[in-house]
Amino acid sequence: MSEPDVTSMIRVDQAGEFGATRIYAGQIAVLGTRSDAARPIARMAAQEERHRQVFDRIVAERGVRPTLLAPLWDKAGFLLGAATALISPEAAMACTAAIETEIDRHYAEQLEQLGTSDPELSATIAEFQAEEIEHRATAIAEGAERAPGYPILSAAIRLGCRAAIGLSKRI
Repeated sequence: MSEPDVTSMIRVDQAGEFGATRIYAGQIAVLGTRSDAARPIARMAAQEERHRQVFDRIVAERGVRPTLLAPLWDKAGFLLGAATALISPEAAMACTAAIETEIDRHYAEQLEQLGTSDPELSATIAEFQAEEIEHRATAIAEGAERAPGYPILSAAIRLGCRAAIGLSKRI
């Protein structure tokens, strides 16, 4: 088994957590802070902000170059969040469920690649993966599967998420 590309892992994880904060910012901008959907979104957004801060610290400590696509993820994340919230609160939750499905898979792959080579990074990823799984469960409980066109919406968001992961690893 080849040595894991830890630099690429850290770069993509920081980009993903940044993108998540922007998605939730877009959703909150549309839904406001007083709707029923806003409460779980605000809680998940706070966790994503903490994840981003941790990866920002790791990037700085380990001298990892952040993705050059951050300006794109800033705008694209906010627009995705706002667009799904404009469709419905359930569509906003469908967005979360789709993304967290991919992030769970992504983090599981990273943990497998890391093995025992980087216990500190592995512990961080495992902790955040557990919270992402909780976010997916929250989104499903909040009606994600009742979103208009859920199967198509979910598939499109998951595809976009996989593309963003692939691009952020390299660029």
